Amino acid sequence: MAQVKLTEQEKVRRKKMQDLIDMGIDPFGSRYERDARCGQIIEQYDGFTKEELAEKNVTVKIAGRIMRKRRQGKAGFMNIQDVTGDIQIYVRKDAIGDEQYEIFKKNDIGDIVGIEGTVMKTDHGQLSVRAANYTHLSKSLRPLPEKFHGLQDTEERFRRRYVDLIMNPEAKKIAVTRPRIIRAIQEYLDGQGLMEVETPVLQPILGGAAARPFITHHNTLDMPFYLRIATELPLKRLIVGGLEGVYEIGRLFRNEGMDATHNPEFTTVEAYVAYSDLDGMMDLIEGLFDHVANKVLGTTEITYQGQEISLKAPFKRISMCEAVKEATGIDFKQEMTYEEAKALAEQHGIEVEKIHNSVGHIISLFFDKYVEENIVQPTFVYEYPIEISPLAKKNKQDPRFTDRYELFICGHEYANAFTELNDPIDQRERFEKQLELRELGDDEANEMDTDYVEALEYGMPPTGGVGLGIDRFVMLLTDQRTIREVLLFPHMKNR
Repeated sequence: MAQVKLTEQEKVRRKKMQDLIDMGIDPFGSRYERDARCGQIIEQYDGFTKEELAEKNVTVKIAGRIMRKRRQGKAGFMNIQDVTGDIQIYVRKDAIGDEQYEIFKKNDIGDIVGIEGTVMKTDHGQLSVRAANYTHLSKSLRPLPEKFHGLQDTEERFRRRYVDLIMNPEAKKIAVTRPRIIRAIQEYLDGQGLMEVETPVLQPILGGAAARPFITHHNTLDMPFYLRIATELPLKRLIVGGLEGVYEIGRLFRNEGMDATHNPEFTTVEAYVAYSDLDGMMDLIEGLFDHVANKVLGTTEITYQGQEISLKAPFKRISMCEAVKEATGIDFKQEMTYEEAKALAEQHGIEVEKIHNSVGHIISLFFDKYVEENIVQPTFVYEYPIEISPLAKKNKQDPRFTDRYELFICGHEYANAFTELNDPIDQRERFEKQLELRELGDDEANEMDTDYVEALEYGMPPTGGVGLGIDRFVMLLTDQRTIREVLLFPHMKNR
């Protein structure tokens, strides 16, 4: 076995570990019963004077990691940190006794300790805990990064997230806020009468979105499976089954590029409501954004990357063709041939590939180039071309388009919604068109899901459906530029 090369600091820490063992102290301790947290003590008692705290004589038992320390003779100060914050500890030899003070002298920054003591204020007004009992809980064998520099290498921050969480209060704040956002989403959807369900991650058929999948193999069944790229089709089967309102918060997997807003695995919430439609899904998402922002932040007025954003309903609503016309002057609502649309694309420097084989695809390319990045305030863009929306219902006024929207904020897509296609004949034809795209080399096109078509043949009520990217929503509410900041374990390249 290769010998681990230790730094001088690591050697010193191991020597202190051995000293603790020689003193009969387990360097990696055992259970410790706390009755308080650092942040709660500050919240409850920081408003009191030194004299008032002395009169109250409040005793607490806390535990945490040593982040700072200084010792002089028979007394010392240190700050310990738990998930709620950090607080100063005042340690005197005559208060904790000779034996415990010797243990205290063996500590290092990074060690985890338990403190039982009295809440007090120093002569300088610093809220502290005067230790009466000092308990060593766990030895840190590696030194923490310097306080003012932390992990400077951003890649290392994400690789060693545990160190980032110790050193970076902002990282810890995001980690704590994310589950609060998810709880608030659940609370809102439950309040709308929807039921939370779970559907399989392993799927035998690629469907529910346009994306490249991860492919795996089940040995016992001797079958290939995809890691799901969407939860849509199983959830709509439940609507057929009569559940009427369902949602799922879950991981999706897409074998695609990584950038500031994309990770190979990510979290979404998809919701489906019987007897609703696209407008109902606009109302649902507006209500969700309002509820979650108020619950988590206490306001709907936020700042995202320097932009003032209002999450208060109603959001702007505009059709894709209107948005393209506003930006370019071209009216794609007018009848035009594919050749005419392709010529317009070439005039505007837009590359049309073999898989962009319709006017609808070209409208989408114009939107991507001229509109998407320029949207700042929350905006529902609706009436998507039928060719890029294989699961959405045709628009009754113009069957070239579908009842679909995407929600954009600050140039990024947050939600995708449909008046769901419930006509099994139309659905089969759409799947067949997707198969043609696969034959042309589009590996994001859906496969034919015969069972899903059969489910629709039993009858699905008119239904509205929506998917919301939770990672991006967390980025928005915590003002983060990159998705890796809001994932505790983002995927990284090898060192």
